[in-house]
Amino acid sequence: MKQLGRLLPLTAIILLLAGCGEVNLTALDPQGPIAEMQLSLIKLSLYIMIIVIVIVFAIFAFVLWRFRDKPGDKHIPKQVEGNHTLEIIWTTVPIILLLIIAIPNVMDTFTLANVDAEENSITVKVTGHQFWWEFEYPDHDVVAGQDMYIPTNTKVIVHLEASDVMHSFWVPALAGKQDNVPGITNEMWIKAVNPGVYKGKCTELCGEGHWLMDFKVVAVEPDVFEAWAQNMAQPAKDPVTAQAEAGRDVFQASCIGCHAVGGVGGNPAVGGPDLTNFGERTVIAGFLEFNEENLEKWLRYPETTKPGNKMPGFNHLNDEDMKALIEYMKGLKVLD
Repeated sequence: MKQLGRLLPLTAIILLLAGCGEVNLTALDPQGPIAEMQLSLIKLSLYIMIIVIVIVFAIFAFVLWRFRDKPGDKHIPKQVEGNHTLEIIWTTVPIILLLIIAIPNVMDTFTLANVDAEENSITVKVTGHQFWWEFEYPDHDVVAGQDMYIPTNTKVIVHLEASDVMHSFWVPALAGKQDNVPGITNEMWIKAVNPGVYKGKCTELCGEGHWLMDFKVVAVEPDVFEAWAQNMAQPAKDPVTAQAEAGRDVFQASCIGCHAVGGVGGNPAVGGPDLTNFGERTVIAGFLEFNEENLEKWLRYPETTKPGNKMPGFNHLNDEDMKALIEYMKGLKVLD
């Protein structure tokens, strides 16, 4: 018992740490109709389980107390084989409880399966790569990387694909997860009620960089989304400083083979993410805080920063060229 008592504080700490998580990466704070439906089902199941557990433990405690062994009591209780009434009760009650859970589940399943277009709805093709995300907007002729922009209060039909291995698209604040499978197109839909940035992750083990395969869904007002889409489709703006202009030269010599900017260069299907609005991201490589120090670290040592990615390192660049490249990349914006 003493050893058990010593373990209790450690167990409490472990449970406390298990509850810690990243902001906006939870299904318990729904920001869209799908997430609200799923949270309602979670609550319904939880409430039923709590009621069942309380009743079962109450009966168990009563039986232990009522029929406890008393000193000197040699009486042998009546021996009973089966009880039709009890058997009917504990067979019927679980069936009723399962039906209570099953009916809303089936109804919500049909709602989730409805990927038919609505008025003003948009389509986004989401392709998982090792270890980054590509977002293609066929209605707007735009391709983006890492940040998925969507208009608020609009049904977004998502086509899920993969270019290499299986991935899984998950934005818990907006919807449940769905797999990206090579050679297969899965479909789902999401809708964000409020503007905001909602974190997503790959939830299918896809290689050594899987744990850092994060992305963001950026929900903005419809007019802001249209402005973003129009600007993404335009050629990149000229750099505003001499240092940024020098950085563009470095970028065109070193990066343009894999990364597109303003529709120029790169091949998103086999290269790296589109960088047209890179300067508006809040993270680098899907997980690093956006600052010059982390950007230089990523550019010079991508393999040690995010294991398994296919980007070559640029540690051969001198400090002047590196600072110029960073200045140019920081200026890649479309919503200014």
